[in-house]
Amino acid sequence: MEPILNVQGLDKSFGSVVAAADINVAVARDEIVGIIGANGAGKTTFVNMVTGYIRPSRGTIRFSDRDITGLPPRSIINAGISRSFQVPQLFATATAFDNVLIALGIAQDGRFPVWRPLRRADLVESATQILERFGIGGHRDQLAGKVSQGVRKLIDIAMATVHRPQLLLLDEPTSGVSVEEKFAIMDVVVAALREQKVTILFVEHDMEIVARFATRLLAFYEGTIVADDVPQRVIADPQVRRFIIGERYRHGAHT
Repeated sequence: MEPILNVQGLDKSFGSVVAAADINVAVARDEIVGIIGANGAGKTTFVNMVTGYIRPSRGTIRFSDRDITGLPPRSIINAGISRSFQVPQLFATATAFDNVLIALGIAQDGRFPVWRPLRRADLVESATQILERFGIGGHRDQLAGKVSQGVRKLIDIAMATVHRPQLLLLDEPTSGVSVEEKFAIMDVVVAALREQKVTILFVEHDMEIVARFATRLLAFYEGTIVADDVPQRVIADPQVRRFIIGERYRHGAHT
């Protein structure tokens, strides 16, 4: 079966600084791929190249057998790839419902919906369904700036699905989320995206999260992938333990 994402020989340099070096990875449909690595390891550069925010210096990115190398973000979105950000990109003074409604309006019209009314029956129904799918219908009328970080994350990820992507890249979906919330947040996200048959790539520093939710794990170090396997094997890899997670890491514990 043709992979949904196929990256070959991807390099990126900023002057003399090498941010990515010969990255090769193929992602199958319906996988949940975790991405780990220390700060500066190349994780965000990789995500930015796949989503069009950075143009690679060399190599190819193919999505659903289409060459998308170097396309701008909007073209990448239209091709079927969306992303969320580490810091939720929300309108803090708008309600959760209105944030999703605005995102839907932009998705339909291709720009901020100034002239067309947003509270049309079709958009209102779609926004309501999206909020319910992500378990945040109860926060519908609350301001995005007043809800918990976990709910803000869910609103941001929900907004990233308005284009009905086939592939969604999540940047640290549990960062800033309380220990009590993090597993519940990921349970909701994974269930919602599985229901829509969305392939998931997510950057994460929390080893408990990647061990529980990823079906596969990519470990980045100095711009290259040093391990690519099921989470248990990657976490046990000597290079990963030495350079990324620490020798004393044990499953279910942090150091």
